[in-house]
Amino acid sequence: MSILGTRVLRTEDPRFLTQGGRYVDDVPLEGALHVVFVRSAVAHARLLSVDVEEARRAPGVVTVVTAADVDVPAQAPELPMVTTEMARPVLAAGTVRFVGEPVAAVVAESVAAAVDAAELVAVDYDPLPVVLDLEESARDEVLLFPELGTNVAMRLPFPPSEDLFDGCEVVVRGRFRNQRVAPGPMEPRATAARWSDGRLTVWSSTQQPHGTAAGMREALGLSAEQVRVIAPDVGGGFGAKDGKYPEDLVVAWLARRLERPVRWRETRSENLVGMGHGRGQLQEVRVGGSRDGRIAALRIDVLQDCGAYPSLGAFLPFLTRIMAAGVYAIPRVECTARSVVTNTTSTTAYRGAGRPEAAAAVERAVDLFATEIGMDPAEVRRVNLVPRDAFPYTTPVGTVYDSGDYPGALERLLEAADYAGLRAEQARRREGGGARQLGIGLSVYVEITNGVPGGEYAGLEVRVDGSAVVRSGTSPHGQGHATAWAMLASDRLGIPMERIEMVFNDTDLVRSGVGTFGSRSLQVGGMAVDQAAVVVLDRARRLLAELLEADPADVVVDASTGRLHVAGSPAAGRSWAELAAFAAERGEPLAADVDFQPQGATFPFGAHLALVEVDTETGAVVLRRLVAVDDAGRIVNPLLAEGQRHGGIAQGAAQALLEEVLYDADGNPVTSTFADYGMITAAELPSFELVPMETPTPLNELGVKGIGESGTIGAGPAVQNAVVDALAHLGVRHVDMPATPQRVWTALREARR
Repeated sequence: MSILGTRVLRTEDPRFLTQGGRYVDDVPLEGALHVVFVRSAVAHARLLSVDVEEARRAPGVVTVVTAADVDVPAQAPELPMVTTEMARPVLAAGTVRFVGEPVAAVVAESVAAAVDAAELVAVDYDPLPVVLDLEESARDEVLLFPELGTNVAMRLPFPPSEDLFDGCEVVVRGRFRNQRVAPGPMEPRATAARWSDGRLTVWSSTQQPHGTAAGMREALGLSAEQVRVIAPDVGGGFGAKDGKYPEDLVVAWLARRLERPVRWRETRSENLVGMGHGRGQLQEVRVGGSRDGRIAALRIDVLQDCGAYPSLGAFLPFLTRIMAAGVYAIPRVECTARSVVTNTTSTTAYRGAGRPEAAAAVERAVDLFATEIGMDPAEVRRVNLVPRDAFPYTTPVGTVYDSGDYPGALERLLEAADYAGLRAEQARRREGGGARQLGIGLSVYVEITNGVPGGEYAGLEVRVDGSAVVRSGTSPHGQGHATAWAMLASDRLGIPMERIEMVFNDTDLVRSGVGTFGSRSLQVGGMAVDQAAVVVLDRARRLLAELLEADPADVVVDASTGRLHVAGSPAAGRSWAELAAFAAERGEPLAADVDFQPQGATFPFGAHLALVEVDTETGAVVLRRLVAVDDAGRIVNPLLAEGQRHGGIAQGAAQALLEEVLYDADGNPVTSTFADYGMITAAELPSFELVPMETPTPLNELGVKGIGESGTIGAGPAVQNAVVDALAHLGVRHVDMPATPQRVWTALREARR
């Protein structure tokens, strides 16, 4: 009997719950020096001087370095269509472009000594004009890179069709802000490095150990054999821990330069201003159609905030464009975008990375259209969804959806939530005229997972004691890979999960790897493990057939005994230990290495309903219910999938209600602690109601898609739509995220006026 699809408890958890995790800052490094970075206190200025002499003389200080000392080249974005001329120096050189940009690095025998010395570094700034607003940046009046003559780092130039909305009875416009948010991992960024015998070893809190190693090699001019990267336990990443930050490179450079171990761990305030932020889009949306609810045309124009230096955030509008049609069979869809630099922290990937932005734009547009024509938003969605028999389906922007049942997801959702009952209760509230009104928000979404081309490595070996070891190029940091990958191997081989060792996150122990991001792991990394197990099983069958003079096709695995035998003859068999020993005697370990190459991206989908209660006197919003249908193909372990859904929903709701990175007019961050940044907690969230649904993809043997970002993509628009719906009868047509009490109260006041 297969264990796939069963609720297997996470094998990772006992260690975390009893011993605790082992993070970068826990790695023992005898004699390690400590780094503290001096960061810019202004958003935009010429660096007239950086005086480090007094800091160098401070007690316990080994050295203080600036850009003039560090021979590491500026880091240019390695992304399609993004300009490489806005490269970021590892330490500010000549100009600072955001508050928090590293200007100097203090190296001392202790953290305390480094912190004290950092206070002694004197920086002389010549302030320059600051640009924070996206539209102002796009006008190129205040330039971050004057030599380039523009602030635009990327363009998706698709000329608008003048006849796009011809024939539409109704055309509705919307202007939506998808605000900046902070990833806020429990473990801030941390790096440690040691140079020994001509080799660099780096411990990094990263989602991509092999990618981090490649970045180190390129930046420091080292060979592949000279760099080893180890990622211990990683306390959250959410896309922002790609391991290519300037601080990481400086720490590694210092370790080689000083020939002593060096380590760095940022504070929470540093994390909130130094680690890449997510989102940051201004969207102009037009949607047109007929009064019977049919949508005929949609246009989305995006301005993306890159921050001071283009990073992955500059590329996100490309993913937004890919998903611009959403789940709807809209005949005409267009999407253009520009990414511009501002005097703020750079933006990067954050859970969903471009896809939540698309879902937010499309789902708000559908609700605006429904309000304009006076039709229930559920019915508008129902009549426009891509039919279940249309797959594979190609959208007007050229995206090919592999499989789906969008109408089925919506109907499951409406039934599970008792949509008719909720609308009746809402009507009673409105008739009563009380201060607390109900809002019902819907979103039906589709996303792309494993959207970045590339495969993944897995190696599997059965040892002579009958146990197995699996090596995977994915990089787990909370997803449950050790459990899921052991399930896959055990299901194929019949070896108990507890006898399968998992090896991740060490470039010396794992031959190659791409890493974990973009909800790619199961459909690429998991498939690599599954295929490695298939190869090993095939070899074992052939070995046993040779020993017994039988047909390999007749050999079966008995999971209850851990033996392989000829079908119908259990006595005629061997254990895994015996077969592994036999293979070893022949000098051919019972092992396989697989580089799995996927057929393409997959497209999970789902439908969410949010029920909120809004106090129309104070603007306070309470999320009462969140019902979610998330279809990610075949589910290997429902327990793991539900955990991913819970986390994603929480982050989507957080953006809709609370979270926003803010700057004052001079570019100073005003949300640099958790006292100021509205991080959501369990107190603000209900228990989520998760409705199961599985529509396997034809693109891989297991039928699996990604699940890690689905909750974020579906929940955010549902909650935002619910807030607006609660106020719609009072004349409110839109409330930007986050729907804070002040923002809701202001929207009500303007509507009454």
